[in-house]
Amino acid sequence: MSSPLIYTYPPLEAGILVRRYKRFFAEIELTSGEVITAHCPNTGPMTDVCTVGSLVQVSRSDNPKRKLAYTWEMIQVEHPQTTWVGVNTGLPNRVMRSLLEQKQLPELASRYDTVRREVVYGSQGKSRVDFLLTSTEDHPPLYLEVKNVTWTQGQIAVFPDTVTTRGQKHLGDLMGVLGEAKAAIVYFINRGDCEQFAPGDSTDPKYGELLRQAYHQGVEVYPYRFQVTPEGLYFLGLAELLL
Repeated sequence: MSSPLIYTYPPLEAGILVRRYKRFFAEIELTSGEVITAHCPNTGPMTDVCTVGSLVQVSRSDNPKRKLAYTWEMIQVEHPQTTWVGVNTGLPNRVMRSLLEQKQLPELASRYDTVRREVVYGSQGKSRVDFLLTSTEDHPPLYLEVKNVTWTQGQIAVFPDTVTTRGQKHLGDLMGVLGEAKAAIVYFINRGDCEQFAPGDSTDPKYGELLRQAYHQGVEVYPYRFQVTPEGLYFLGLAELLL
């Protein structure tokens, strides 16, 4: 694969998804035959990426303080083609932080010197942006939000897969900083089989409306593509933005 490997998973174990329950738990039968309960680090509906009987990969932690030793990392789907999909929603922000600090995203990082996480902002000071990028030179600060994308419609990556009032608020907050700062949103496409991205108008038309409004007001939109494999993540560049 010619694309760069930008994240390496810890050693993974393969298995079959038996069931997901109570949002945070996944029952998985490992190839050894052992049935384990893994933490499911995705609280959303996981539309089309939670099919019982699918191949999955889990990581194991030796931390004795953890309630569950295993974490569900990815699942193999068959549509629109056979591909691995990352289900760990905590991973995109870690990967993005590394890419930003190493200045591997020319559309973003080349203008900035400092990357800060979870910075309070917004008109009422009650929101936290995923990243704030600042520069020692004469560049305005950039407020950056990251969204994990796993759902598709055909071969188009789509976000969100359900109504997200929180996501709607994030778009409003990003529009609110324009004029005094810059704002951007990254859609982290956690699967490699989609070359286009669009808002999920069928699930949350309000979100799609706000995203188009934000884009036309100057919020930068970057749908980055990643190939997911049990070895790690490969960076595939930008998807075509369909608005």
